[in-house]
Amino acid sequence: MPDRRKRLALVAAIMGSFVAGLDATAVNVALPAIRSDLGGGLAGQQWVSNAYLLALGSLILVGGSLGDVFGERRVFSIGVAGFGVVSLLCAIAPTIEVLVACRALQGAFGALLTPSALAVIVAAFPREERAGAVGSWTAWAGIATVVGPLAGGYLVDAVSWRLIFAVNIPFVLITLGLVYLAVPARARGAGHTRVDWLGAALTFLGLAGPVLALIRQPVVGWSSAQVWGPGVAGPALLAVFLAHERRAPEPMLPLGLFRRRNFAVGNVQTFAMYGGLGVTFFLLVLFLQEVVGYRALQAGLALMPSTIVMFVLSKQMGRLADRFGPRLFMGLGPLIAAAGLALMLRLHAHLNYLADLLPALLIFSIGLACTVAPLTATVLSDADESNAGIASGINNAIARVAGLLAIAAVGAVISAQFTTTLNQHLGRRQLSSQARAAVAQARTQTLARVAPSTAGPQVSLAVQSASVQAFHVGIGISATLVALGGLLGLAGIRNPQRVVRSEDCAGGQLAGQPIDAAQPPDDDADPLATGVTPEAAGWLT
Repeated sequence: MPDRRKRLALVAAIMGSFVAGLDATAVNVALPAIRSDLGGGLAGQQWVSNAYLLALGSLILVGGSLGDVFGERRVFSIGVAGFGVVSLLCAIAPTIEVLVACRALQGAFGALLTPSALAVIVAAFPREERAGAVGSWTAWAGIATVVGPLAGGYLVDAVSWRLIFAVNIPFVLITLGLVYLAVPARARGAGHTRVDWLGAALTFLGLAGPVLALIRQPVVGWSSAQVWGPGVAGPALLAVFLAHERRAPEPMLPLGLFRRRNFAVGNVQTFAMYGGLGVTFFLLVLFLQEVVGYRALQAGLALMPSTIVMFVLSKQMGRLADRFGPRLFMGLGPLIAAAGLALMLRLHAHLNYLADLLPALLIFSIGLACTVAPLTATVLSDADESNAGIASGINNAIARVAGLLAIAAVGAVISAQFTTTLNQHLGRRQLSSQARAAVAQARTQTLARVAPSTAGPQVSLAVQSASVQAFHVGIGISATLVALGGLLGLAGIRNPQRVVRSEDCAGGQLAGQPIDAAQPPDDDADPLATGVTPEAAGWLT
């Protein structure tokens, strides 16, 4: 393929990923404004986030399969175009229910877009050029995690949260034009002849069950059929899904991959870590706006140092892990990140950003940068090259599902904590009708603030204390999950052996012999020794 077409194909993949990343990060900043406009309380905010994650996590493996069957160009184009159309529907959604439904559709099209973006690069670039191409894709696509909170915060404050979705349209049109010009069509794949639609349906319904149960529980209680019904049915359907995948001729989830140590351990670590990360960013943005009182743009700016650290360090950490082996990076990195999260337990409603939040964010982000690229590279490199696409899809799906389930579960926990703490502070105090209304509204939000002029100073302080305590419980759970990921990495990951290349040996007499990964190779060694770059995954996109 000519160099110009390869560069345009790379730009198309970057633009597609940028659209998805921009939307995902900007929406978190907009959640308080969405609640204020459309209602729904904490449950509505959870569903705006979780509907997207549910569809994306349960369908992303099918998206990868469709790319194998019909060609990455076709599937990528459909994913980008559909994402753009549904973004417009999100922008004009009249109710919270319509917005949640549109977010689920966004996730479905994102499941087509996400795995196909990397497949476009793999198809456009020969193996020896892929390292630089994938590194550029991840670095530029990662800018969305910087731009998203800032642009989202500005648009929410200056215009409306609706513009966060509408702003995707120009990027979508540019991406489709680049795909038409530069990405070659591919014949229908011969290796995969069918798509596991039954597996996709079982996954979607199986994950939806516990999520629905956990979100409804604070409202109707554990004894309600709305909670225990889907709570029991969901895991049962997931068990049926695993049994189906074991027998399916073309499984969506090849269970044999989990017999490989690093692949299995790395995915369990992914589940623990990304569960903690999903909760962290969901709660922190809400806490800064609804308890501390930041505006949306201020909340976006507050989180920017974390993204900058990730952007600057991730590529270098991936290279170091490739040189010295991933085990210590995957073990110590999460523990450092968990220490940063533990520092957030000091945050209160009247925080000092430079003294309280910034140090915690920097420590957290350094630990995260040490972990993310080595973690994904290790998972992918433990699969055969022929299975690299499905291995990437599995790891991506596990990361999304972890965030989905963790946000739903922790939402139920912090809601209960908020109610308990608030009741303790209020006791049997007689409240005015205005104060009762303010407290009732705060209970639907969980993380909330009430003006003293509205409900009185004692009620205002009680709501504030309950919100801070609920936030601390959620962040404590996040820190525990991330630290658990680090312990799993230290205990379970094994540094892979390297192979000496003939050009690195005198006369090539040692070529093909394994060497220990802890021994650093020459500076000119091939960064694609495993066939997968550490930068291939990005982070939280």
